[in-house]
Amino acid sequence: MFWFTQGLCFLPAFLVIWSSSTFIVSYIIALYRHDVDIIFPYISDTGANPPESCIFGLMTFISACAGVATIYARYKFVEKLSGDSRVVSTRLNKTALVLGLLSCLGMCIVATFQETTVTEVHDIGALMFFVPGVLYIILQSIISYGAFPYGSSMCVCRARLCMAIIATLAFFPTVICAFFVKQNTLHRDKNDQDYPYHVASASCEWIVAFSFIFFFFTYIDDFKLLTLRVTTECAE
Repeated sequence: MFWFTQGLCFLPAFLVIWSSSTFIVSYIIALYRHDVDIIFPYISDTGANPPESCIFGLMTFISACAGVATIYARYKFVEKLSGDSRVVSTRLNKTALVLGLLSCLGMCIVATFQETTVTEVHDIGALMFFVPGVLYIILQSIISYGAFPYGSSMCVCRARLCMAIIATLAFFPTVICAFFVKQNTLHRDKNDQDYPYHVASASCEWIVAFSFIFFFFTYIDDFKLLTLRVTTECAE
């Protein structure tokens, strides 16, 4: 039996591979068309102009849908652990679920509203993606340690904590340095006064995004044991 056919482990695997491909494909197309600079564009810059904006929007929306499914499956997995062993707070699990869904909603907003056309809405969507997303992986790291030895191994718990720390540390330069970036052009000059802030903010943005995405890779082993069923009842 192939590993991706066990339980629901195909969900996080698909989410990570597809989301990573979304950023990389749009970046390559934008680079090929000379729409962005090769060094440290914002992720949104790579999906600002057509045709890459169309591809970026579609692939990001699919990523958000896969994210909703994965986050909900993780919620049900932790709920099952809580019901059997009472090692995880139900309120903490629900809070993580809400934060994860908000992050996916932020992804949809980012995909729908390009930064060059509706900048304010796009920025709100980006904050909705990053802030709840970082908080989500922090809470899931706490949940993992609280549920140990049930669910995940200590190695997986440490890997989740490491990615949560990296995402948290990279988040603050992303936001703080962005306030000092005065230009919204896709091409930057190294002599621009705000160029160092742009580089710091954009590079940290990529770190936060991939830390958040690859966090879901740690769900694969847990999801091998998880199945979800839908039951239908007809009221008479």
